[in-house]
Amino acid sequence: MTATAMSMPVLSNHATSLESYIHTVNGYPMLSQEEETDLALRLRYQHDVEAAGRLVMSHLRVVVSIARKYVGYGLPQADLIQEGNIGLMKAVKRFDPDRGVRLVSFAVHWIKAEIHEYILRNWRMVKIATTKGQRKLFFNLRSLKSDNSHSLTNAEAESMAGTLGVRKEEVLEMEARFNGQDMSLDPMLDDGEESIAPLAWLSDPEAEPTRVLAHANYESLTSDGIRQALLQLDERSRRIVESRWLNDENPATLHELAAEFGISAERVRQIEVKALQKMRTHLNGAYPDAMAA
Repeated sequence: MTATAMSMPVLSNHATSLESYIHTVNGYPMLSQEEETDLALRLRYQHDVEAAGRLVMSHLRVVVSIARKYVGYGLPQADLIQEGNIGLMKAVKRFDPDRGVRLVSFAVHWIKAEIHEYILRNWRMVKIATTKGQRKLFFNLRSLKSDNSHSLTNAEAESMAGTLGVRKEEVLEMEARFNGQDMSLDPMLDDGEESIAPLAWLSDPEAEPTRVLAHANYESLTSDGIRQALLQLDERSRRIVESRWLNDENPATLHELAAEFGISAERVRQIEVKALQKMRTHLNGAYPDAMAA
């Protein structure tokens, strides 16, 4: 199912052409629920391309409406619409009318997903959001931060963190990525002195793919892995391990924890040893390659 097969209107970045496209798609009639269901069933069981075309055409205005919300990223509106159209076609292909949901509700997710991917691919040369959580934070932070001319205060970061359900540090880190500038790979020789361009760093042996993968495995092990391993412990054991091993500034002593829990220091040590062994067993099962390394 392609745009050509369905004779979609031509879309370009020229202002007049864009206005003409929007005027055209707004003129396509909306479908009733009965018409939509009939077309969807024809597409699903008869592979009717004409039915798919009518479903797409009637929802092109929805893509335009959604794409307009992302013009603040400095990317051409026509490109945003085009990516949204790809998401719409994917939604039409997967739409199941038997679920009792209208196509517009189902398609919104696919349209936004394609636009998000396009923005993240093109907004910066160095990708600022690489995980699902980071992507969600990036787009939410963009929408919540109305004034991009100043950095967030601690109070603003705390408020946003509470709204988004993340740590304040994650908000501040994403804002730093968000406000960062792209750096030229070529040397800047404006002061008459020799300089080392970032391009030279690309030959760093530490960037060799196998080392990068090993480092990524290690980072995963020491962050998400340890957090998951801690969840395998009871509350007292977790408190002991965190106080003894994860508090770099002021690790607790056996005697301090013994006083806190009303047990002997030797008993605290036994609990610690057992807890660490349980964590290692969990990590061995979840990250065998990283542990072996």
